[in-house]
Amino acid sequence: MASLRCRRDPCGVICLILTYFSVFYADYVVIQYVLIPAYADSVWGTLHGSLFNLILLLLLACHSKAVFSDPGMVPLPDTALDFSDLRSQSSRMNERGCEGWTVCSRCETYRPPRAHHCRVCQRCIRRMDHHCPWINNCVGELNQKYFIQFLFYTGIASLYSMVLVVWAWVWRIRNEREGDADKEGEETPSKHLIVAHYIILLVESVLFGVFVMVIFYDQLISIITDETPIEQMKNRLMIRDRSASSSSLSAASSQQPPHHPPHATRKPKLALLREVFGRGSVFCWLLPLHSSPPSLGGISYSTLPDYDV
Repeated sequence: MASLRCRRDPCGVICLILTYFSVFYADYVVIQYVLIPAYADSVWGTLHGSLFNLILLLLLACHSKAVFSDPGMVPLPDTALDFSDLRSQSSRMNERGCEGWTVCSRCETYRPPRAHHCRVCQRCIRRMDHHCPWINNCVGELNQKYFIQFLFYTGIASLYSMVLVVWAWVWRIRNEREGDADKEGEETPSKHLIVAHYIILLVESVLFGVFVMVIFYDQLISIITDETPIEQMKNRLMIRDRSASSSSLSAASSQQPPHHPPHATRKPKLALLREVFGRGSVFCWLLPLHSSPPSLGGISYSTLPDYDV
């Protein structure tokens, strides 16, 4: 039910429609106005068409997985929980190794470390990165892999379409210079239409390409540093508050190293990447295949931690 409420978000629905429209429009322009005129009698037309459509197929598959996969919602309890004695519960949590569990006042349940509440999905998401309207879903522990793959193939498709359009445009200009004076008058309307499609596709490719590459880079940095944007913001606020409170102290005490949350034990970068993309081959990281995340980091959360309620 929570996922259905999430997917009824008007902004998310509009972004989904715009995403699929942009993909199918790009495919239509590349096939109809780029490959067929420029490579009508060449095997390169078939090769470029097959490769471009394969990239779009992977793009749509990764996007669908990111949209319909569970991002890592914290399960809700069957019965209402009693939060009247939180202090004693917190001490028992620490004794039993459940340190880091917090209480969500909106979901009225306990949530594991690094879980945050999403106002759009109206649920707590494990290792929540952000809520993305382009997939009408949260980016969390269980679907971040598909989201990054979607960004990767969108960037590749944008770059590929730009190269094809520029090459077709150059090919058309060369043909016009060679002279077809007899056909110039009757080709003028279609010529303007083709140029319009070229310009629209170039603008679309540049906008989407730059946009997804920036987010793709941000996602990789977030994985390698083992900090989600929410955690980065919290750390910055903590550092700012700490520097403000210690402004009256000496310069040596004010210049202390940044605070890292308890979970931020320095792991190898490859291990952090495998936590997101799985323990399989690096080649499998490019495919929208289900991969079991590492047992370390505890993705198997029950509704309640191991302590008395």
